[in-house]
Amino acid sequence: MDRPSWQLRVPDEAQYWVEMVKCQHACPVHTDACGYVTAIAEGRYEEAYRIARATNPFASICGRVCGAPCEANCRRGSLDEPVAIRALKRFVTDQYGPETGDYASYAAGCDQRMLPQNRGDFERIAVVGAGVSGLTVAHDLVQLGYKVTVFEANSEPGGMLTVGVPVFRLPRDLVRHEIQAILALGVELKCGMKLGRDFTIADLRAQGFKAIFLGVGLPNGRKLSLPGGDAEGVFDGMEFLKAFNEGVPLPMGRRVVVVGGGNVAYDVARSAIRPFEAMGRDAALEEMGHGEKVAYDVARSALRLSADKEVHVVCLESLEEMPADKVEIHEGEEEGIHLHNRVGPKEIVVEGGKVRALRTVKCLSVFNPEGRFEPKFDEAALEDIQADTVVFAIGQASDLSFLKPGDGVETERGLIKVDRETYQTTAADVFACGDIAHGPRLFIDAIASAHVAARSMHDFLRGTRTDIAVRKRWLPAEYAMAEGWHRMERVNAPVLESQQRAATMEIVELPFPEADARRQGSRCLRCNVNTVFDTSNCIACNGCVDVCPENLIKLVGLSRLPDEEAWQRLQQAGADLPLEAYRRLSEAEKDEIGGVMLKDESTCIRCAMCATRCPTHAILMKRFEHHLECVTVPSPNPRIQYAPG
Repeated sequence: MDRPSWQLRVPDEAQYWVEMVKCQHACPVHTDACGYVTAIAEGRYEEAYRIARATNPFASICGRVCGAPCEANCRRGSLDEPVAIRALKRFVTDQYGPETGDYASYAAGCDQRMLPQNRGDFERIAVVGAGVSGLTVAHDLVQLGYKVTVFEANSEPGGMLTVGVPVFRLPRDLVRHEIQAILALGVELKCGMKLGRDFTIADLRAQGFKAIFLGVGLPNGRKLSLPGGDAEGVFDGMEFLKAFNEGVPLPMGRRVVVVGGGNVAYDVARSAIRPFEAMGRDAALEEMGHGEKVAYDVARSALRLSADKEVHVVCLESLEEMPADKVEIHEGEEEGIHLHNRVGPKEIVVEGGKVRALRTVKCLSVFNPEGRFEPKFDEAALEDIQADTVVFAIGQASDLSFLKPGDGVETERGLIKVDRETYQTTAADVFACGDIAHGPRLFIDAIASAHVAARSMHDFLRGTRTDIAVRKRWLPAEYAMAEGWHRMERVNAPVLESQQRAATMEIVELPFPEADARRQGSRCLRCNVNTVFDTSNCIACNGCVDVCPENLIKLVGLSRLPDEEAWQRLQQAGADLPLEAYRRLSEAEKDEIGGVMLKDESTCIRCAMCATRCPTHAILMKRFEHHLECVTVPSPNPRIQYAPG
C-alpha cells in the first residue's frame, strides 16, 4: 500500500508568516482580528477598539452585520469552531465606537499608515452615493486634504445599510452615528440629490469637481420571468426591504413565499414574519423616530398576528449548499419560517389577477461537475405552496440610466467597466467600486475596494503612484494562554427569545456580557505567535514529536516527500545527486540519506510544549507582527491615467 506523501512549504521571510495569521489575511481590509480578540481576552478594551477601527471606517456596523470572512478562515475552526470574532468586535465598539455619541476615539483610531503620506490643501471631489463605498472614499480623501462633497439620492445616507439591512439587525441610530463620525472629519453631504435626475456627470465637471466617484450600488432587485410573474402580490427582495425599512410596508398577504437561499432571502423572510405592516404606517413612523432602535411592544395582538403568518423560503440548494449563514437559517426556523430545499419556482398560480400559490419543481442538482451554476430539474415532480405574496430574493441589478455618451464611462454586463487594479473607469476622472463595479459582495469587500479607489483618485490628481508595503518584525513571544483555552467551546452572542423576536422590531442579537466576551476571546489560538525552528541546532531527538498534544510535529524520512521536493532540499544542502538518480532509489535508501522535520500548522494551539522540551533550543516561540503601509512614489504610474497638467 502506498504511504501518504507530505506537501512541504518552507517559510519565507514575509508571505508565509503573513498568511499564518489567517483571520487578518482573509479580511479584505486586513483588520488585525487576532490583535483585538486577544486584547479583549486580557481586558484591554480601548486598545481593542483602536485595533478594530484602524483600517475600517465602519467597524461598528461590521460588528453587527459583517459576513466575517475572518471567522470563516479562523484557525480555531480546524480544531473545533471559529472564534466569535464579529460579535467580539461589537463588544468593544459598543463601548468606544461613535454609537456612544463621542467621535474622538473614531477619529483618533484611523491607521494613518494606510493613507498616502503626501497631504495638502487639495481639489474638490464629488462622491455619488452615501453607501459604504462612497463614504469610505470620502473618509480617506478628506483626511488627505481634499474637499469632498457626497451626493445621496435618498433622504438619508447609508445606502444598503439603511435600505437593505432590516431594522432588527442593524440599529439605525448606530448607522447615523458612524456616518456622522465620517462627516465630522469635514465631508459635505447633500441628500435628495439623484444623479441623472437632479444633476449629471457633466454638471459635476462644470462645477469644478476634479474627480468623481460613483458608488451607486445595485439598487434594483431581480425577478424570474415566470408565468404569473406580473400578478398582484409579486415583488422583488430589494423592493420589499426598502419599503419595510422605510416604514411603508407593501400590501402583503398572510401566506408569503420567498424565493432564494442567501442571506437576503432570510432578511426578507424574517422581516415578512414580523407584524410590522399590521401596526400601520403612521404608528410605525412615529415609533421609528430617531431613537436608539425601532421597537414595538410584544402585545397579544402582535403575537396573534405573527402566529397567524405563514412564511416559506424556497431554494434550489440543499441545506449544506445554501449560501445563507447557518445562524440565519437556524434563527429563521426558530421564528417559524418553513424551509424548502432542492426545489425551484416553476410558475406563479394566479386567480383573478392575484397570487394564489407558487408552483415548484424538484431540483436534482444545482451545479455541474465543473462547479458552475447549471440546475437540473425533475419536471414531473411538481408541488404547489399556497401563497398570497411571492418575493424574489435572487440577486440585485444596477440602474445606469444616468450615464450619457459624453460622460465617457463605459459599461459591461450591467456594471460600470473599471480597471480592476485601480477602479478607474474609461473616463480618466471618474472612478467606481463596490457592487456597481464587481457585483454583489460583502460590505467589507466594498470598503476594501473603496480604499483602493481613494488611493487611485489621489494618484490621478497628484501624478504619483501609491504602493502597499508589508512592514514586519519579530518580537519575543511573551504571552499566556487562559487555563483550558484549548477545551473552551464557542458560544454565540445571546439573542432574544424566538417568540419575542418574531413579534417585535427589537434588535435580534444582544451583546456579550463582559465575562463571556473575555472567555470567548481567550479561545483565540494566537496565530501571530509561531514556533520558529533552527535546524542547525536540531539533534533529531524527537522530544518535540513526543510532547506535542495535537500530534502536529513529525520527523520523517525523505521518502515521505514528493521526489522533486526532497531532491530540491538535498540540492540546497549541497548534495551532488541528479534528480533521476534520486528517483531510482528505494524508500529505505532515500530515508537513509536524510529526513525532514514537519509541522502541520492547521491546529497548533500555541502551548509551547515543543519549545520547552527541546534540549538544544532549536525551537523558539516568537511573535510576528505586520501591518500594511502606503508608500507614495513620485514617478509615472502606468496603471493610472493622470489628470491633465
